[in-house]
Amino acid sequence: MKKIILILTIILLFDSRAFAQETINLDLEDNHSFIEQIVQNQNNAEDDQVVDYVSMSEADKQNAAADNTIYRNKVFHSTVTENIEQTPVNPQFSLFTALAETAKSVYNLEIERTDVPEALLKDQLTFHFEKGVLDNVHIWSAYQMNFSTNIPERGDTDSKFDVGLINILIDGQFKGGKENFRIMLDPTHRSSHIPFMEPFFQDLYIESHRLAHTNILVGNSRPGVGIEGAQSPYTLAFINRSQISRNLANIRKFGVRVRGDYSLMDYDVGIYSSSTNFTSFFPGHEFDAWMNLKPLGKTDGRYGKLVAGGGISSGDKHDTSYMVSSAYAGYDYKKFWTKFEYAHANGSNGGSGLTNKKSEGLFVTVGYHLTKKLEILARYDEFNPDRMIRNNKMREYTLGTNYYLKGQALKLIFNYIYCQNDSKTDSHRLLVGTQILI
Repeated sequence: MKKIILILTIILLFDSRAFAQETINLDLEDNHSFIEQIVQNQNNAEDDQVVDYVSMSEADKQNAAADNTIYRNKVFHSTVTENIEQTPVNPQFSLFTALAETAKSVYNLEIERTDVPEALLKDQLTFHFEKGVLDNVHIWSAYQMNFSTNIPERGDTDSKFDVGLINILIDGQFKGGKENFRIMLDPTHRSSHIPFMEPFFQDLYIESHRLAHTNILVGNSRPGVGIEGAQSPYTLAFINRSQISRNLANIRKFGVRVRGDYSLMDYDVGIYSSSTNFTSFFPGHEFDAWMNLKPLGKTDGRYGKLVAGGGISSGDKHDTSYMVSSAYAGYDYKKFWTKFEYAHANGSNGGSGLTNKKSEGLFVTVGYHLTKKLEILARYDEFNPDRMIRNNKMREYTLGTNYYLKGQALKLIFNYIYCQNDSKTDSHRLLVGTQILI
């Protein structure tokens, strides 16, 4: 730990304007606080004589070590590293400087893309290895929180604060860059009916990129059932997924999948165990297949990005068969984007659990970026959990605003939802949330 702090201190001091002087005397027995001591030394920096540690004699260096004086160089010399152990560095000063520089780098971080997640401390928390099979490891975490108010048209108003998710992720790449892995942990325990360790491991896979335009993944992952159902939670436009996504998909399963990405098409095909959250070894099988066509893929975005696709999810679990078919269309052009998705199920094994009910639903979303940071959204979302029952549809009309302070790494979210149910009391929901990727 001391070596890490020492190395960070040396690097940070060569980039710091605030502590440009060569000599900083720290009298820890003085009545002034540590911070006041630094400020005083900073104010007197221009009047101080610059002392070059490298050019000092051995006797002067020993005297410097005896009187707790810290010497630094404005210009980096390779000989400095040879004398690091002779240079006294106060750990408290080093930690303060490191934290200050880290906060400064996060403040100045520019993230404009919102279609991919990027963590605030990616550079600081990515570790590279010279030896061993690993090339690098990135450790990061994701947090989603929201405050919601539910206002039924008849009944009492209910408000609550909810931690939507806490994820701890470890992304690693092996030497050669052809294979990578991900471990994602979820420490939130949401149900007393499920043992803690079953949903604790979410993503747990190894992925190979040895074939051109093709990835082969083995392990626990989110199958490609629908576009939004397979989408990362860190890039969702709204706080909640659409009803078809959260009921028919949004679950992880163990299996082997092959994904391809070409200029005019992409695909995602996999064979999985129908078990979820490692509840059982192999209660049945599941086959998922999805294909997208990209007719504007070779136009370099001049006319926007058009994607049309569809797929199926078919399997059995504990002698219950299920089949979900979906269709999708999406278009992006400059600041505008829209998505449409439809799903038809004869039984399903998604987020709402295993069921033989015949359901269907659809959603339409439109979005527009007023600025690089401010986005407005609207969605119509309809779901029928059982087509065999009349007057059973649930509709959600959502208006939303996203403010991307640092892309998806730090954003503020506001959603208003009008919930219209054929069999229940209509209601209004207000949600204010945030997402932080560290």
